[in-house]
Amino acid sequence: MAALQDLVADRAGARLVRVVQQRRHTSLRVQAESEDEDEDDFYASYWGSTRGLQRAGDNWYPKVTEPQSAGVKLLQSGDFGKARNRLGTPRNGNIYSRLRRLALQPRTASAAADLKHNLIPNTHGTTVAAYYSNIYVAQFSSDASFYYTCGQDFWMNIYDMNAPIKRDLSSKILDINIRQYEDGHISTMNILKSFSVLGQWCITDSHLSSDNERIVYSSMSSTAFMAHTHDTSAGQTALQFGEEHMLGMSAIWSCKFSADGNEVFAGGPGPIYVYDLIADRRSMRINRAHSNDVNSVCWADTASGNVLISGSDDGFVKVWDRRSLGTAQKPSGVFVGHTEGITYVSSKGDGRYVISNGKDQALRLWDLRKMRSNEEFDEIGHNEYHIRGYDYRRGVYLKPRVLAHPKDCSVMTYRGHAVLRTLIRCYFSPVETTGGQYLYSGSYDGKIHIWSLDGTTVEVLDRSQTLPITCDPSAPELDEPMGRQPRGDGNDKICVRDVSWHPQEPVLMSAGWAQNSRARSTVARHEWKGLHRGGKLEDWVEKQRLEAAEAGGESATLYL
Repeated sequence: MAALQDLVADRAGARLVRVVQQRRHTSLRVQAESEDEDEDDFYASYWGSTRGLQRAGDNWYPKVTEPQSAGVKLLQSGDFGKARNRLGTPRNGNIYSRLRRLALQPRTASAAADLKHNLIPNTHGTTVAAYYSNIYVAQFSSDASFYYTCGQDFWMNIYDMNAPIKRDLSSKILDINIRQYEDGHISTMNILKSFSVLGQWCITDSHLSSDNERIVYSSMSSTAFMAHTHDTSAGQTALQFGEEHMLGMSAIWSCKFSADGNEVFAGGPGPIYVYDLIADRRSMRINRAHSNDVNSVCWADTASGNVLISGSDDGFVKVWDRRSLGTAQKPSGVFVGHTEGITYVSSKGDGRYVISNGKDQALRLWDLRKMRSNEEFDEIGHNEYHIRGYDYRRGVYLKPRVLAHPKDCSVMTYRGHAVLRTLIRCYFSPVETTGGQYLYSGSYDGKIHIWSLDGTTVEVLDRSQTLPITCDPSAPELDEPMGRQPRGDGNDKICVRDVSWHPQEPVLMSAGWAQNSRARSTVARHEWKGLHRGGKLEDWVEKQRLEAAEAGGESATLYL
């Protein structure tokens, strides 16, 4: 392991030298907007004399301990899973009660689906990959056949999720890993494809087509690129969204495939675009979609490509219907509620519900039927409720002026995580297995937060307790307390940038940055390991069945 640590240090140093060289050729604006500017000394001096600060782990908002009525209505609406799984399911106690009942029922496909419906990954994870630069995007494919990562080192790594985890990290296997993975990272996962990507500064966003055959990615350039995920070719197609200008004014920050895979929606420093892949040209451009950077975009549903969502540093989430844009190029409506910039927007895929992460430390849930009209938004004007001088990249959140925008139209608000340092992402849980009834996000404090729709926190996973890469991710948890288990990366300060929930299983993968070293990040696998954090669900159910049989059919007590 000492040799490995030396290797990491050497490669990290080389990587930092390359980053410094890149910065010399990067525009002043890109440097100012970059999430990784090395301004710690300046920040310490600047904030040292400022009062009323919030560091990660503190909270200006009251903690939610009871289900909120608006969220309960959502759970009972029929939009988030079956009724028998919906009523009262978010609380852990009710999940266990259901497991008790279902364990004694005949083993059927329906019963198995019910068992998995409310299972949430409940372990702090095991490291499965370590890199020498920051990972910006790390996601499962929609069929969970592969998992991919990309980021600041301009490498795309696609892992085979159907192959077993490598369990022997002897020097021989380690040598193979180093030779195989050209970017120098190590992993216990098998690589399907690894290739160098194009762009400027770093890969800011990427997205898979619905058939998982293509991937589109953006960087701080007006050109996005599209590559194939399964073939051996390293060829990539350039998608020119705009003209290159000085100071990065046409950069693409976010990009998403349409449901049919024939278009790409993208956003940059104010404008939004749609690129027609069939015609091989830009088909839509709205120059003044927002008054500040568009950090994230998504499509509202998985059935059509008419409704688009954009989130910006101006603090607003806008809804665009291409059928009614006309010559005015105004949104169909606006979601108002955040008091700071938007880091990410994500859709449930039903054309109705959308969530957003904000630099005001809030995750908000929106309903397209309740958005503000254009007329209402014109009266609101600019977001006048932000904190002056606040910069989320400093890892500090000032005391807010207001808890929410006075014209807040969000359905629910979720708090507890820290949206600092980088554009931290948020998602709905998989519809196929959970009905989308949970929301989850990474956090600057190294936690992964999972909420029920009713507003309560159902699980918090701690990356500071992640096990090292030498451990088996699927093995039972160690007997010793979690606080004394060995760390996976030798650093307790991890910023969780991206998280992905397996579409069929209660498994999460998280990508975290080491906060004291910009030359390293890790991916961890978090599984559901039974009610005792050990063993598989099927084993636990069979154990309960045998115990009940031994009791002669009498009522048996099931111990958790």
